[in-house]
Parts: sequence; structure tokens; C-alpha cells
Amino acid sequence: MTELCDIAAVELRRMIGAKEISPVELLQSCLERIERVNPALNAITATCIERAKAEAKAAEKAALAGDALGPLHGLPIGIKDLNETEGLRTTWGSPLYADYVPAKDERMVAAVRRAGAIIVGKTNTPEFGAGANTNNPVYGPTGNPFDPKRICGGSSGGSAVALATSMLPLCTGSDTGGSLRIPAAFCGIVGFRPSVGLVASERRLIGWTPITTQGPMGRNVADTLLLLQAQVSADSRDPLAAPVDPAAFRAVAPVDLGSLRVAVSDDLGFIPLDPRIRATFRERIERIRPVFKSCEWRHPEMADADEAFAILRAMSFLAAHKERYEKHRDKLGPNIIANVEQGLSMSLADAARGQAQATRIYRDFQEFFREFDLLVTPTVPVPPFPLEQRYMAEIDGRKLPTYFSWLAPTYALSLTGHPSLSLPCGLEPTGTPFALQLCGPARGDKFLLDAAHALEQHLARDPQTARPLPDLAKLAR
Repeated sequence: MTELCDIAAVELRRMIGAKEISPVELLQSCLERIERVNPALNAITATCIERAKAEAKAAEKAALAGDALGPLHGLPIGIKDLNETEGLRTTWGSPLYADYVPAKDERMVAAVRRAGAIIVGKTNTPEFGAGANTNNPVYGPTGNPFDPKRICGGSSGGSAVALATSMLPLCTGSDTGGSLRIPAAFCGIVGFRPSVGLVASERRLIGWTPITTQGPMGRNVADTLLLLQAQVSADSRDPLAAPVDPAAFRAVAPVDLGSLRVAVSDDLGFIPLDPRIRATFRERIERIRPVFKSCEWRHPEMADADEAFAILRAMSFLAAHKERYEKHRDKLGPNIIANVEQGLSMSLADAARGQAQATRIYRDFQEFFREFDLLVTPTVPVPPFPLEQRYMAEIDGRKLPTYFSWLAPTYALSLTGHPSLSLPCGLEPTGTPFALQLCGPARGDKFLLDAAHALEQHLARDPQTARPLPDLAKLAR
């Protein structure tokens, strides 16, 4: 039987506004689901339940009084534990901040509160978001909702799991090398990486980098767009933020799939893939290619993407963690240490080369998108692996140089700054979700979401490509 927490966020918001349900009832449904399922998965960490209950009562009162309601009014939400939340423990997954309680919300968190969302708790993440296996020394690992012994992806892993199991209708995330898209792919939900600057952040230490952004996650595209509407901002503290009208993200607009020129690439010309992922991708593309105006196997020019991303990533980690490395190396995990030491081994010439490589890739992308409306790839190169395995060291017989090299399908697109999205597309052969990664033109965020929604509706008609659901009863046991 469908419970309130299983209903899509857009529909829940309509029902709250129409006084058909109370935010109090919805919150209670979410809390009951959390109690039943979270012990098996460890997706939600620190909570503020009493505050959430008080806010739900206030939201109910406002709805009954006919007050003006925000776009997220009365909707419970989870906040990734890399974002500062007033009065709620924020650890970044690090023992250095195990007891840290911020005095105020950061900009994005304050924005979703103003839009009416009710924060229930934090969602788990790797230490400082480094790596795509959601595990840290403060809270431990988060399991995959389709197989808790395997990884859920990361770094927005707790958010993806909370959504996949309907513990919460909305969750936030962030993305450098794929942290919104990878857990979305492994858990069967939608993760949207916006154009850098669309969701402004006052906390990015290197404000001019194209690779790091915050963004929304949802169980479907429309829910993801609903959260994005509250997150967007032109906050001038972010040097890449630009004027934006939140009303432009108010609702999904129709897109005729038959008008789209689509490029597909299983490996972007340089990425090692697990043969099961390659075969599944090709089979799914054959299923959907007839709906497009054209569907051509082609990849953009991505030469030097590995090196360029490694350099830009190392710069960001040096800015964030060099001082911690010097003072508290013994309290940092291996991923942070590896990134800092990689950065320390580089020169200014390396930094200049990486920036030039990324710029060339971006310009090549502009030419590519003169021919195509969308680029479609697999989101991840491998099925989810065991929890105790920190990363993939080898794919299809090819050894990988760093712990993050297996994230190449997503970090290659991060380099461009183009919006990209992970869309559920059935299961892969090991029984966990498979996903398509969609990339749109520069600053084409709304177009990409609209096109993804149209494709989502098409995929839902076929049991082989529809969004898969985890076995909640098994998880509860």
C-alpha cells in the first residue's frame, strides 16, 4: 500500500496547498519510514526531529489559514552533511568536526528553509566528500538500498538512499567528480548537476573553479526541478553566479523527443568500462533510439580530460585541506591525504596546463553542441562494489592511476561546466539500478531537465527501463 512518504514531492506540495493532507501527517509518515528502514542502510545521521515537528505544525497552521506558501512548504528534506545547518550537527564525515554544531545555515540551506522545507536531518557522506563510497569514521558506511552489502555511491550517498527508500521526498547534494550523479545512478533516483554558479555558494574556496557545485536530488525529474527552484541564486559572493529568475524553474515544460538530435557514447573515447555496463548501455540505447529525430554514436574530443580533472581537483583540495594536512594529518583519511599530496607534487606549470586543457575541452564542447542537443552516456562504469572496497583499482583489465579514476564518466563532464543529469533506466545484470547520464548545452539547465522529463515518461512505459524500486519489506527485516 502506498504511504504518504511514497508520493512524489510535487504532488505532496499540491496536496498540502489544497489542504488535502497536513505537513504533520507527512512528517510522521517519513519518520516511520526512517525508523523502519534507516537501521539497515545508515543514510540519515544527525536529526532534529522535535524542531521538525514544531515546524510541521506551523506549516499546517499556515496552510489552513490560507497564507502565501513557498514552493517547498511543508515538505521534509534531508541536507547533505557537507552543508552547515543551524543548530544541527555538521561533521563533514570527519573526526575533526564530530561535535560541531553551526550557529547559522549556509546560503543554500537558508534558501530551502525560506521556501518552506522542513529539515529532518543530515544525510551521510564520505569524509569531506572525497570519494564515491559513502563511508566515514564518524558515522560509518551507507549501504545500497538494493543490496546493503554494496556501496550506494557518493559523495551524496545518504541523500540518494533516503530518496530511493522514500524516507524523505527531497534531499540536497553536491558534485565535483560525480557526487550527485553517481549515487543517483546506483540507487535509482535522479541527481542533477547544474551549471556552475546556478546554485550559488559562498563557501567555495576557489570561486572560479568549474568543477564544484551544489544541486538537487529527487525521485523523479519534476521533484528535482522543484528543489532546484528553491536553490538557485545570483548571490554575488559566488563569482560564477549570474542573474537568474527562480520562476523560470517553476514547472516542467513539454519537449518533443522526436525533435532532438542525440549523440551517444559508451566511453567518451577514453574510459574503461565493465563489459556488463557497456552491454546494458548499448541494449538500452537500441530500445530508445527510435524516439529521437537522430541518434548517432559520437563522442566529443576529450583528450587530456583525466589529467585536467586531476589538476583542478588537486587545486581545490589544497585550498581546502593543506592546513589540516599540516596540523592534523593523523586525523585525516587516505583519500584526503592522497589528494593533498598529489597537489603538493604539482607545479604552477602543471596548474596552467590543467586550466588550458579544461578550457580547450570546453570550447570543443561548444562546437559539439552545435550538432547535437543532448549527449547520452552511462553514468557509472561499473556496478556497485562491496562496502569494504574503498574504490575501483582496475576496470576491464586496465589498472587505474588514482582512487578517483573510476569516476571518469562523470568527472569528464564536470570539467566542461555543462549541466548533466543521471536518469534511472531499469536494472543492470547484477540487480542494481542502471542509469543514463544526460548532458545538455552550456547554461541549458532548464532545457536539459525538460528533455530528461520527457525521456523519463517514455522510459516509464517499459518495465525494462522504468525506475526500479528497492524491496522495503526486506530492508525493514
